[in-house]
Amino acid sequence: MENASKALLMAAGVLIGMLVISLAVYLFISFGSTSAEIHKQNEEQQIAQFNSQFVSYEEKRCTIYDVVTVANLATENNIYYELNQPTKGKDNYISVEIQNASSAGITTVRQGKYIEGNPTNKVEYNEIIQQDLLKMKKEIDTETKGTLLREYTIKASISPTTQRVYEVVCALK
Repeated sequence: MENASKALLMAAGVLIGMLVISLAVYLFISFGSTSAEIHKQNEEQQIAQFNSQFVSYEEKRCTIYDVVTVANLATENNIYYELNQPTKGKDNYISVEIQNASSAGITTVRQGKYIEGNPTNKVEYNEIIQQDLLKMKKEIDTETKGTLLREYTIKASISPTTQRVYEVVCALK
């Protein structure tokens, strides 16, 4: 009888040990998946915040100064990731293109070209800025009695691969 009670105590000890180990494994897996979900949410939030820097210009009336801001953001991104070739959304490279409408009597400086320039000359778009400022509209604003800058529409394209903005097209209205 004495041996039977010791055997039952040993079996109960093993059973309790297995329950404790199972609980520890369950908690480890549960906390690991929760951590992965939080990490994924943080990454998605960072990508959305990054994209909003470019997408926020799509709904507003933009001038050449907004175009310069977008181009500088793209150039800083490309320098940070040490990228210098457009890849159409396969990595973190962002290309910025400016399209001037020749029908508006504007000399096209870099129509259809990437305005952050080539890898050795990152500020090639300065010529576009100078041309744009020289060719300002001469329309009179009734409230300010000043001249108006030409307006641009900005369209950001988001890559299905990286979920990041990979191309920004600035077109003259």
